[in-house]
Amino acid sequence: MHSLRTRLTVTMLCVILAALVIVTLLSAVFIRRTESYKTDQLLLMLCESGERSLDYYFDSVQNSVLRVTSFAEEDLEGMNDEQLEKHVENIREYFGMMASKTKGVLTYYYRIDPSVSSSVKGFWYTNLSGDGFIEHEVTDITQYDVEDTSKLVWFTVPKHEGRPIWLPPYITDNLDVRVISYDAPVYWKGNFIGVVGIEVDYSTMAEEVDSIRLYENGYAFLSDADGKLFYHPHIDVTQLSSETTYELPFSTGEGSTFVRYTYKGEEKLAVRRPLSNGMRLNVTVPFSEAKGDWQGLILNITLGAIVVLVAASLFLMLYTRRITKPLEQLTEAAEQVDKGNYDFTPSYNKDDELGRLTRSFKNLSDNVKAHISDLSGQVFIDALTHIKNKGAFSQVIEELQENLNSGNKNTEFAIGVFDCDSLKVINDRYGHDKGDLYLKTASRTICDVFKHSPVFRMGGDEFAVILKKEDFCNMEALLKHFDEVTDEINASAAEPWKQVHISKGFAVFDPTEDTTVIEVIQRADKLMYGNKNERKKRHENEVHSPSDNIGL
Repeated sequence: MHSLRTRLTVTMLCVILAALVIVTLLSAVFIRRTESYKTDQLLLMLCESGERSLDYYFDSVQNSVLRVTSFAEEDLEGMNDEQLEKHVENIREYFGMMASKTKGVLTYYYRIDPSVSSSVKGFWYTNLSGDGFIEHEVTDITQYDVEDTSKLVWFTVPKHEGRPIWLPPYITDNLDVRVISYDAPVYWKGNFIGVVGIEVDYSTMAEEVDSIRLYENGYAFLSDADGKLFYHPHIDVTQLSSETTYELPFSTGEGSTFVRYTYKGEEKLAVRRPLSNGMRLNVTVPFSEAKGDWQGLILNITLGAIVVLVAASLFLMLYTRRITKPLEQLTEAAEQVDKGNYDFTPSYNKDDELGRLTRSFKNLSDNVKAHISDLSGQVFIDALTHIKNKGAFSQVIEELQENLNSGNKNTEFAIGVFDCDSLKVINDRYGHDKGDLYLKTASRTICDVFKHSPVFRMGGDEFAVILKKEDFCNMEALLKHFDEVTDEINASAAEPWKQVHISKGFAVFDPTEDTTVIEVIQRADKLMYGNKNERKKRHENEVHSPSDNIGL
């Protein structure tokens, strides 16, 4: 039996041997002709890759600030101190959740204008060690003129501009750390309330830019549209005057721009790409490294070389068609696997190397499919309660949002949020093992009542459920049944950790009002906190004996 390897080797060697003599002579010419184009494309691809990385970095900060700003303006109910204190606490919790999901956050804050309240100042959280956010004493801004945009730029500039804005690098108050920040003003009924902002460590941004390198002496830097530097690996931008610019002859257009220029006596090649936050990413390399030591380009290849190469190519295509057809099938199978279709089966099954490879590929595909299925189940299961976890909840929410984005406004669903009361009291008084039992009892109770709906543990003492179809239609009855079940459990359970005290909030998707699933979750969350406060007040009004009262 002649193997596929032997047939391909003999055929290719005969054709390549004839073509190599001519191709070798022309290879140097080809390299020089294409080198310039390839270098330009490589430089552009590197810049575009850096642009995507930085845009993701900046966009995550920007989106978090804008979401918190929107939530703050919707949450505010009045401007007296009591209303502001409650409002600030709501924003504190929501902002903490958003900041924890945002890459590179050094500090985040919500500051109330002193003219709005002299007692409610807001909050400021920092993460200098990288171990998590801790609350920091807020800066006293009453000693500054809040109309002077040269001071407290993170507060005065967004207030003066009246819009969200990225600020150039500055040294943050009290921390002596260089940062860049994105800040947005908060308004209520046309009145300026305060500023929401995130500060990003300048060194983190610098590391992102420094990772963009080409050849030995290439580097990247950030500037604005007019050429003023935000960051440069070889220049301390804080020492530059406000009028100093890095003089590159770029236009201010929005697209990519190539330019050759001379800097410090060295000829260079650079490309610029606009970033989503208004900055410009510039990638530059010495022209000698980019272009090499060649003198010119050969514009055309001789007609004889083209004829030889075309003839050789036609011969190979005709002769090897029957040999390469199984390879094409295997390639198509690999592409299907890459798309997630593990059920595609190549038809080639002969007894040669390619046939054995095809069968091995099929076995590998089946094994990968089985492993992925098994791992997917493990990734989205909570280790304590054995129900779905926060990752599974995020996946379902994304699918719901994609359904809404596709134009389907007829989707009926409701989202419920649960919070187990006094878990900390049980942990502190009886131990964390009893706290785990308390959480398991709560999880089991929720699952038993909402047995036709997916239940998720969001972390800590928080759970969520998504009601559709039958459970959605019977939501009121289920909620009543839930209260009855918890009352029965609490009446029969002697130990506190066997009881179930749960605050809940349910919100129904309204296609006329809601554009995102997040809005439904936020509404349910707000209702849950309302229920928690109501339950707390009710318990405070009830009379309990000291032996029975554990703070539930």
